[in-house]
Amino acid sequence: MAGSVFGEILKISTWGESHGAAVGAVIDGCPSGLDINEEYVQGFLNRRRPGQSAFTTQRSETDAVNIMSGVYEGTTLGTPISMMVYNQSQISKDYSDLENVYRPGHADYGFQVKYGIRDHRGGGRSSGRETIGRVMGGAVAEKILDRFGVTFTSYVSKIGNIEIDRSRFDKDEIMRNSLYMPDCIAAAEAEAYLKDLIEKKDSSGAEVECIVSGLAPGIGETVFDKLDARIAGAVMSIGGVKAVEIGDGCAVSAAVGSVNNDKFRMVDGKVTKETNHSGGILGGMSDGSDIIVRVSFKPTPSIYQKQNTVNRDGENTEIEIHGRHDPIIAPRAVVVVESMIALVIADLYMLNSVSRMDRLENIYKK
Repeated sequence: MAGSVFGEILKISTWGESHGAAVGAVIDGCPSGLDINEEYVQGFLNRRRPGQSAFTTQRSETDAVNIMSGVYEGTTLGTPISMMVYNQSQISKDYSDLENVYRPGHADYGFQVKYGIRDHRGGGRSSGRETIGRVMGGAVAEKILDRFGVTFTSYVSKIGNIEIDRSRFDKDEIMRNSLYMPDCIAAAEAEAYLKDLIEKKDSSGAEVECIVSGLAPGIGETVFDKLDARIAGAVMSIGGVKAVEIGDGCAVSAAVGSVNNDKFRMVDGKVTKETNHSGGILGGMSDGSDIIVRVSFKPTPSIYQKQNTVNRDGENTEIEIHGRHDPIIAPRAVVVVESMIALVIADLYMLNSVSRMDRLENIYKK
């Protein structure tokens, strides 16, 4: 299968299927001398682990990470880092009646046409468990970026029509509620909304927001590998994502230049901006202000209502999905969005290190 490798210098390759023996990732291009251990990576994986609330799939997985190579006594060797999580709670019989039908909203039909064969158990490679490898890579990328003071604040900003009130934004609240919302009132309203949807055997769409702070200016290539283009492509590769906005996003189409332009000012000897409509990116490069990314997830397609579909024989039929599924994708996807953005930025930091002769000379000139 093509398309399972991401990155230029810092590369990640994810592997495994939902109901296979294991899932994981190989991260190549990570410099030596970086402190990495299983406990650190586990902290990231725990943020996307299933079964932690009524609003996630009840598939019981510990998602315990095993670092197989590339790390010695807690320090990276500069060689490929291989990580693996064993699948422990597959119930493949829940999918036995899906072998010959195509689930609405899923990749079943596309897989069948493209490859002539597919793993119908849990969606195979199109399952949300594929994101485990992305989160492993994101953990490494964030560890690299931490050396340069880059930080991430990621959360669910909207569920259905329930949106956080920015005046009540509380960063500490993100980890206090099961929906990862920085507004306790909005979180309570969203919980009631989701409970009603669960009773109706339905699901909800949502929005995830990620703010990246402390990024150096000038990160990103200016034509095809623009920072915003790379971020958009990376985030759109996550299952269930249907739209990505950076800065003011779609609102710029109704803006005027005199308002949308972020005016530059000197403050304490540093170039700053009066506003941040650009979301921290101008001309494909970071401008030193916060990177602001919003990601729209569609409702979980696996719902328990009876739906119309077709089978492999080209016949109209009905389907009633069983198994264990999230009524909403976004809460567990927060760390996945963050991981993909971290992978992009860490990779571009490395590419930027060879953009000027004086940087090369600092390394090699004697």
